[in-house]
Amino acid sequence: MALVEIREVSKHFGDVAAVDAVDLATAEGEFLVLLGPSGCGKTTLLRMIAGIEQPTRGDIVIDQQVVTGLPPRMRNIAMVFQSYALYPHMTVYKNIAFPLKTRGLDKAEIKEKVEWAAAMFKIDRLLHRKPRELSGGERQRVALARAMVRQPSVFLLDEPLSNLDAKLRASAREELQAFQKRIGVTTIYVTHDQVEAMGLGQRIVVMNKGRVRQVGTPREVYHQPADTFVATFLGSPPMNLFEQGDVLVGFRPEGFLPAEVAGWTEGAVPFSFSVTWVEDLGAERLVYGNIEQKSQAKHVVSKVPANVSFLAEVGRTYDFAVRREDLRFFDRESGLRTDQSPL
Repeated sequence: MALVEIREVSKHFGDVAAVDAVDLATAEGEFLVLLGPSGCGKTTLLRMIAGIEQPTRGDIVIDQQVVTGLPPRMRNIAMVFQSYALYPHMTVYKNIAFPLKTRGLDKAEIKEKVEWAAAMFKIDRLLHRKPRELSGGERQRVALARAMVRQPSVFLLDEPLSNLDAKLRASAREELQAFQKRIGVTTIYVTHDQVEAMGLGQRIVVMNKGRVRQVGTPREVYHQPADTFVATFLGSPPMNLFEQGDVLVGFRPEGFLPAEVAGWTEGAVPFSFSVTWVEDLGAERLVYGNIEQKSQAKHVVSKVPANVSFLAEVGRTYDFAVRREDLRFFDRESGLRTDQSPL
Protein backbone atom coordinates (compact mmCIF):
# COMPACT_ATOMS: atom_id res chain seq x y z
CA MET A 1 0.00 0.00 0.00
CA ALA A 2 1.12 3.56 -0.68
CA LEU A 3 0.01 7.07 0.06
CA VAL A 4 -0.39 9.39 -2.94
CA GLU A 5 0.09 13.13 -2.50
CA ILE A 6 -0.74 15.78 -5.10
CA ARG A 7 1.01 18.99 -4.11
CA GLU A 8 -0.31 22.18 -5.72
CA VAL A 9 -0.40 20.50 -9.13
CA SER A 10 -1.43 22.46 -12.23
CA LYS A 11 -1.50 21.48 -15.88
CA HIS A 12 -1.81 24.09 -18.63
CA PHE A 13 -2.43 23.47 -22.31
CA GLY A 14 -1.59 26.86 -23.78
CA ASP A 15 -3.81 29.37 -22.00
CA VAL A 16 -6.18 26.68 -20.71
CA ALA A 17 -5.75 25.41 -17.14
CA ALA A 18 -6.90 21.78 -17.34
CA VAL A 19 -5.89 21.27 -13.70
CA ASP A 20 -5.56 24.29 -11.45
CA ALA A 21 -3.59 24.17 -8.16
CA VAL A 22 -4.92 20.82 -6.90
CA ASP A 23 -3.72 19.86 -3.43
CA LEU A 24 -4.82 16.40 -2.36
CA ALA A 25 -3.69 13.28 -0.48
CA THR A 26 -5.03 9.75 -0.22
CA ALA A 27 -4.96 7.53 2.83
CA GLU A 28 -3.14 4.21 2.55
CA GLY A 29 -5.36 1.58 0.98
CA GLU A 30 -8.11 4.10 0.28
CA PHE A 31 -10.58 3.93 -2.58
CA LEU A 32 -10.65 7.58 -3.74
CA VAL A 33 -12.97 8.67 -6.57
CA LEU A 34 -12.40 11.71 -8.81
CA LEU A 35 -15.86 12.83 -9.92
CA GLY A 36 -16.88 15.61 -12.27
CA PRO A 37 -18.33 16.48 -15.69
CA SER A 38 -16.44 15.94 -18.96
CA GLY A 39 -13.53 18.37 -19.27
CA CYS A 40 -13.23 19.05 -15.52
CA GLY A 41 -9.60 17.82 -15.37
CA LYS A 42 -10.07 14.50 -13.57
CA THR A 43 -8.51 12.31 -16.28
CA THR A 44 -5.64 14.77 -16.78
CA LEU A 45 -4.95 14.60 -13.04
CA LEU A 46 -4.98 10.78 -13.13
CA ARG A 47 -2.58 10.78 -16.10
CA MET A 48 -0.19 13.03 -14.17
CA ILE A 49 -0.25 10.61 -11.24
CA ALA A 50 0.53 7.81 -13.72
CA GLY A 51 3.35 9.77 -15.37
CA ILE A 52 1.69 9.89 -18.80
CA GLU A 53 1.39 13.69 -18.48
CA GLN A 54 3.84 16.00 -16.70
CA PRO A 55 2.57 18.82 -14.43
CA THR A 56 3.16 22.42 -15.44
CA ARG A 57 3.64 23.13 -11.73
CA GLY A 58 3.63 21.11 -8.53
CA ASP A 59 4.70 17.62 -7.51
CA ILE A 60 3.34 14.09 -7.42
CA VAL A 61 4.48 12.05 -4.41
CA ILE A 62 3.99 8.28 -4.14
CA ASP A 63 5.00 6.43 -1.00
CA GLN A 64 6.91 9.52 0.26
CA GLN A 65 8.97 9.71 -2.94
CA VAL A 66 8.66 12.63 -5.37
CA VAL A 67 8.00 10.95 -8.72
CA THR A 68 7.42 14.09 -10.80
CA GLY A 69 9.39 13.56 -14.00
CA LEU A 70 9.75 9.79 -13.55
CA PRO A 71 8.33 7.56 -16.31
CA PRO A 72 5.31 5.34 -15.50
CA ARG A 73 7.39 2.16 -15.22
CA MET A 74 9.34 3.62 -12.28
CA ARG A 75 6.28 4.58 -10.22
CA ASN A 76 5.02 1.08 -9.31
CA ILE A 77 1.52 1.95 -10.48
CA ALA A 78 -0.97 0.08 -12.66
CA MET A 79 -3.60 1.76 -14.80
CA VAL A 80 -6.76 0.51 -16.48
CA PHE A 81 -8.16 2.66 -19.30
CA GLN A 82 -11.72 3.06 -20.52
CA SER A 83 -10.85 1.16 -23.73
CA TYR A 84 -9.09 -1.66 -21.78
CA ALA A 85 -6.24 -1.51 -24.37
CA LEU A 86 -5.92 -5.30 -24.73
CA TYR A 87 -3.66 -6.72 -27.43
CA PRO A 88 -6.08 -8.27 -29.96
CA HIS A 89 -3.57 -10.78 -31.38
CA MET A 90 -2.66 -12.20 -27.95
CA THR A 91 -4.59 -14.68 -25.84
CA VAL A 92 -5.91 -13.67 -22.43
CA TYR A 93 -2.95 -15.50 -20.86
CA LYS A 94 -0.43 -13.57 -22.93
CA ASN A 95 -2.22 -10.26 -22.29
CA ILE A 96 -1.99 -10.77 -18.53
CA ALA A 97 1.57 -12.07 -18.75
CA PHE A 98 2.85 -9.21 -20.93
CA PRO A 99 3.89 -6.76 -18.14
CA LEU A 100 5.67 -9.59 -16.31
CA LYS A 101 7.50 -10.69 -19.45
CA THR A 102 8.78 -7.15 -20.06
CA ARG A 103 10.22 -7.19 -16.53
CA GLY A 104 12.21 -10.32 -17.33
CA LEU A 105 10.52 -12.80 -14.98
CA ASP A 106 11.05 -16.49 -15.71
CA LYS A 107 8.27 -18.59 -17.21
CA ALA A 108 7.44 -20.47 -14.02
CA GLU A 109 6.96 -17.27 -12.02
CA ILE A 110 4.94 -15.69 -14.83
CA LYS A 111 2.65 -18.75 -14.95
CA GLU A 112 2.13 -18.66 -11.21
CA LYS A 113 1.24 -14.95 -11.17
CA VAL A 114 -1.04 -15.16 -14.22
CA GLU A 115 -2.97 -18.04 -12.71
CA TRP A 116 -3.24 -16.12 -9.41
CA ALA A 117 -4.64 -13.02 -11.15
CA ALA A 118 -6.97 -15.05 -13.36
CA ALA A 119 -8.38 -16.88 -10.35
CA MET A 120 -8.87 -13.59 -8.51
CA PHE A 121 -11.07 -12.27 -11.33
CA LYS A 122 -12.64 -15.66 -12.16
CA ILE A 123 -11.37 -15.78 -15.73
CA ASP A 124 -9.36 -19.03 -15.44
CA ARG A 125 -11.42 -20.69 -18.18
CA LEU A 126 -10.78 -17.81 -20.60
CA LEU A 127 -6.97 -17.89 -20.65
CA HIS A 128 -6.79 -19.52 -24.09
CA ARG A 129 -9.21 -17.07 -25.75
CA LYS A 130 -8.50 -13.83 -27.59
CA PRO A 131 -10.18 -10.49 -26.71
CA ARG A 132 -12.58 -10.64 -29.69
CA GLU A 133 -14.07 -13.83 -28.22
CA LEU A 134 -14.92 -12.14 -24.90
CA SER A 135 -17.87 -10.11 -23.68
CA GLY A 136 -17.41 -6.55 -22.45
CA GLY A 137 -17.45 -7.66 -18.84
CA GLU A 138 -14.87 -10.38 -19.50
CA ARG A 139 -12.55 -7.90 -21.27
CA GLN A 140 -12.84 -5.58 -18.31
CA ARG A 141 -11.78 -8.40 -15.96
CA VAL A 142 -8.80 -9.23 -18.18
CA ALA A 143 -7.69 -5.58 -18.09
CA LEU A 144 -7.99 -5.54 -14.30
CA ALA A 145 -6.08 -8.81 -13.99
CA ARG A 146 -3.29 -7.51 -16.25
CA ALA A 147 -3.02 -4.40 -14.09
CA MET A 148 -2.99 -6.28 -10.79
CA VAL A 149 -0.61 -9.06 -11.81
CA ARG A 150 2.29 -6.65 -11.21
CA GLN A 151 1.09 -6.17 -7.62
CA PRO A 152 1.37 -2.36 -7.80
CA SER A 153 1.34 -0.03 -4.82
CA VAL A 154 -1.21 2.25 -6.53
CA PHE A 155 -4.11 1.25 -8.79
CA LEU A 156 -5.45 3.89 -11.24
CA LEU A 157 -8.78 3.39 -13.03
CA ASP A 158 -10.04 5.69 -15.78
CA GLU A 159 -13.79 5.03 -16.25
CA PRO A 160 -13.24 1.27 -16.68
CA LEU A 161 -16.97 0.41 -16.48
CA SER A 162 -18.32 2.94 -18.96
CA ASN A 163 -18.38 0.46 -21.87
CA LEU A 164 -20.58 -2.01 -19.98
CA ASP A 165 -24.37 -2.14 -20.07
CA ALA A 166 -26.29 -0.92 -17.02
CA LYS A 167 -26.95 -4.36 -15.49
CA LEU A 168 -23.37 -5.55 -15.92
CA ARG A 169 -22.04 -2.23 -14.63
CA ALA A 170 -23.93 -2.67 -11.34
CA SER A 171 -22.49 -6.15 -10.75
CA ALA A 172 -19.02 -4.98 -11.83
CA ARG A 173 -19.14 -2.19 -9.22
CA GLU A 174 -19.90 -4.71 -6.52
CA GLU A 175 -17.08 -7.00 -7.63
CA LEU A 176 -14.59 -4.14 -7.97
CA GLN A 177 -15.32 -2.82 -4.49
CA ALA A 178 -15.03 -6.30 -2.93
CA PHE A 179 -11.78 -6.88 -4.80
CA GLN A 180 -10.26 -3.57 -3.66
CA LYS A 181 -11.18 -4.24 -0.04
CA ARG A 182 -9.64 -7.69 -0.27
CA ILE A 183 -6.27 -6.58 -1.66
CA GLY A 184 -6.13 -3.19 0.10
CA VAL A 185 -4.26 -1.39 -2.71
CA THR A 186 -4.60 2.40 -2.78
CA THR A 187 -7.02 3.04 -5.65
CA ILE A 188 -7.85 6.26 -7.51
CA TYR A 189 -10.88 5.96 -9.75
CA VAL A 190 -12.09 8.50 -12.34
CA THR A 191 -15.75 8.73 -13.33
CA HIS A 192 -18.45 11.20 -14.39
CA ASP A 193 -21.13 8.83 -13.07
CA GLN A 194 -22.32 9.89 -9.62
CA VAL A 195 -23.83 6.45 -8.92
CA GLU A 196 -20.42 4.84 -9.43
CA ALA A 197 -18.78 7.49 -7.27
CA MET A 198 -21.28 7.16 -4.42
CA GLY A 199 -21.21 3.37 -4.56
CA LEU A 200 -17.46 2.85 -4.78
CA GLY A 201 -15.66 5.72 -3.09
CA GLN A 202 -14.62 5.90 0.53
CA ARG A 203 -14.09 9.57 -0.29
CA ILE A 204 -15.14 11.55 -3.34
CA VAL A 205 -13.22 14.45 -4.90
CA VAL A 206 -15.71 16.61 -6.79
CA MET A 207 -13.99 18.59 -9.56
CA ASN A 208 -15.08 21.31 -11.96
CA LYS A 209 -13.06 23.46 -14.36
CA GLY A 210 -9.76 22.03 -13.15
CA ARG A 211 -10.40 22.77 -9.47
CA VAL A 212 -11.41 20.67 -6.50
CA ARG A 213 -14.80 21.86 -5.23
CA GLN A 214 -15.18 19.44 -2.32
CA VAL A 215 -13.57 16.35 -0.78
CA GLY A 216 -15.60 14.15 1.53
CA THR A 217 -17.38 10.88 2.12
CA PRO A 218 -20.35 10.12 -0.16
CA ARG A 219 -22.69 11.16 2.64
CA GLU A 220 -20.85 14.45 3.22
CA VAL A 221 -20.78 15.60 -0.39
CA TYR A 222 -24.43 14.65 -0.88
CA HIS A 223 -25.95 16.01 2.31
CA GLN A 224 -23.49 18.83 3.07
CA PRO A 225 -22.48 20.20 -0.36
CA ALA A 226 -19.78 22.89 -0.18
CA ASP A 227 -21.34 25.00 -2.93
CA THR A 228 -24.12 25.15 -5.48
CA PHE A 229 -22.09 23.25 -8.09
CA VAL A 230 -21.76 20.19 -5.82
CA ALA A 231 -25.39 20.56 -4.73
CA THR A 232 -26.68 20.44 -8.30
CA PHE A 233 -24.13 18.02 -9.78
CA LEU A 234 -24.94 15.28 -7.26
CA GLY A 235 -28.43 13.87 -7.06
CA SER A 236 -31.03 12.78 -9.58
CA PRO A 237 -32.95 15.03 -9.71
CA PRO A 238 -30.45 17.52 -8.28
CA MET A 239 -31.01 19.72 -5.25
CA ASN A 240 -33.83 22.26 -5.56
CA LEU A 241 -32.54 25.85 -5.34
CA PHE A 242 -34.41 29.13 -5.21
CA GLU A 243 -33.47 32.71 -4.33
CA GLN A 244 -34.51 34.29 -1.06
CA GLY A 245 -32.89 37.71 -0.78
CA ASP A 246 -29.08 37.37 -0.86
CA VAL A 247 -29.28 33.64 -0.13
CA LEU A 248 -30.12 30.58 -2.19
CA VAL A 249 -32.28 28.06 -0.33
CA GLY A 250 -31.76 24.40 -1.22
CA PHE A 251 -33.33 21.05 -0.36
CA ARG A 252 -33.16 17.57 -1.86
CA PRO A 253 -36.26 16.34 -3.76
CA GLU A 254 -36.65 13.32 -1.46
CA GLY A 255 -36.86 15.68 1.52
CA PHE A 256 -39.75 17.66 -0.02
CA LEU A 257 -42.90 15.64 0.74
CA PRO A 258 -46.67 16.08 1.14
CA ALA A 259 -47.34 17.48 4.61
CA GLU A 260 -50.19 15.03 5.18
CA VAL A 261 -47.96 11.96 4.79
CA ALA A 262 -44.60 13.28 6.01
CA GLY A 263 -45.61 13.03 9.65
CA TRP A 264 -43.55 16.04 10.71
CA THR A 265 -45.18 18.16 13.37
CA GLU A 266 -42.29 20.30 14.60
CA GLY A 267 -39.33 21.81 12.81
CA ALA A 268 -40.94 21.63 9.35
CA VAL A 269 -41.10 24.49 6.85
CA PRO A 270 -44.42 24.48 4.91
CA PHE A 271 -44.79 25.27 1.21
CA SER A 272 -47.79 25.59 -1.07
CA PHE A 273 -46.93 23.38 -4.07
CA SER A 274 -48.74 23.66 -7.41
CA VAL A 275 -48.24 20.49 -9.51
CA THR A 276 -47.43 20.87 -13.23
CA TRP A 277 -46.19 17.39 -14.20
CA VAL A 278 -45.86 13.89 -12.70
CA GLU A 279 -43.47 11.09 -13.73
CA ASP A 280 -44.25 7.62 -12.37
CA LEU A 281 -40.96 5.67 -12.38
CA GLY A 282 -42.23 2.61 -10.53
CA ALA A 283 -40.19 2.76 -7.32
CA GLU A 284 -40.82 6.49 -7.04
CA ARG A 285 -42.78 9.39 -8.51
CA LEU A 286 -41.20 12.65 -9.55
CA VAL A 287 -43.66 15.47 -8.98
CA TYR A 288 -42.78 18.77 -10.69
CA GLY A 289 -44.35 22.09 -9.87
CA ASN A 290 -44.03 25.57 -8.39
CA ILE A 291 -43.93 27.00 -4.90
CA GLU A 292 -44.88 30.58 -4.10
CA GLN A 293 -42.18 32.66 -2.42
CA LYS A 294 -42.76 36.41 -2.03
CA SER A 295 -45.31 36.43 -4.88
CA GLN A 296 -42.89 34.65 -7.22
CA ALA A 297 -43.24 31.09 -8.54
CA LYS A 298 -40.18 28.91 -7.94
CA HIS A 299 -39.88 25.65 -9.92
CA VAL A 300 -39.01 22.62 -7.74
CA VAL A 301 -39.38 18.83 -7.83
CA SER A 302 -40.42 16.29 -5.21
CA LYS A 303 -39.33 12.64 -5.17
CA VAL A 304 -42.14 10.63 -3.59
CA PRO A 305 -41.52 6.91 -2.83
CA ALA A 306 -44.03 4.50 -4.36
CA ASN A 307 -45.01 3.20 -0.91
CA VAL A 308 -46.22 6.68 0.10
CA SER A 309 -49.97 6.91 -0.41
CA PHE A 310 -50.27 10.17 -2.29
CA LEU A 311 -51.89 10.77 -5.67
CA ALA A 312 -50.73 14.04 -7.25
CA GLU A 313 -52.96 15.58 -9.90
CA VAL A 314 -51.65 18.09 -12.43
CA GLY A 315 -53.16 21.53 -11.87
CA ARG A 316 -53.89 21.05 -8.19
CA THR A 317 -52.12 22.72 -5.25
CA TYR A 318 -51.00 20.76 -2.18
CA ASP A 319 -49.43 21.45 1.20
CA PHE A 320 -45.82 20.20 1.16
CA ALA A 321 -43.07 20.58 3.76
CA VAL A 322 -39.32 20.24 4.32
CA ARG A 323 -37.71 19.58 7.68
CA ARG A 324 -35.71 22.63 8.70
CA GLU A 325 -32.66 20.42 9.32
CA ASP A 326 -32.76 19.38 5.64
CA LEU A 327 -32.54 22.95 4.32
CA ARG A 328 -29.21 24.18 2.97
CA PHE A 329 -28.26 27.81 2.34
CA PHE A 330 -25.78 29.26 -0.16
CA ASP A 331 -24.43 32.74 -0.79
CA ARG A 332 -26.05 33.99 -3.99
CA GLU A 333 -22.88 35.68 -5.28
CA SER A 334 -20.18 33.09 -4.49
CA GLY A 335 -22.36 29.97 -4.42
CA LEU A 336 -20.63 28.81 -1.21
CA ARG A 337 -22.63 27.24 1.57
CA THR A 338 -23.49 29.60 4.40
CA ASP A 339 -25.18 29.37 7.81
CA GLN A 340 -27.27 32.44 7.05
CA SER A 341 -30.95 31.43 6.99
CA PRO A 342 -33.64 33.60 5.39
CA LEU A 343 -36.45 31.31 6.57
